Amino acid sequence: MGEAQGTAIATVQVDSDVVRVTRWDFPVKGANTGWHRHAYDYVVVPMMDGTLAIKGADGTVTQAPLKAGVSYARPAGVEHDVINDTDGPMAFVEIEVLRGG
Repeated sequence: MGEAQGTAIATVQVDSDVVRVTRWDFPVKGANTGWHRHAYDYVVVPMMDGTLAIKGADGTVTQAPLKAGVSYARPAGVEHDVINDTDGPMAFVEIEVLRGG
């Protein structure tokens, strides 16, 4: 899978030698990031409660219920499309670790 343009809105807030912080806004149910592979380890911080559908490269779809402020981390190499499965807007902040401190 290659990178594909999605309908979610990515706003880079910080882009340094150490981290990249991006806010992802999904304005409606079904908005998505598009297919992508993470080149770096990353942390996701949900901005609100909601559910995302995570479509993996193998075609499986996993429901991911999120709670505002409850973070999770994933390693580099993850390939997926992230889809808003909430009946309304959804948003999270993604923090990519570009190099060790």
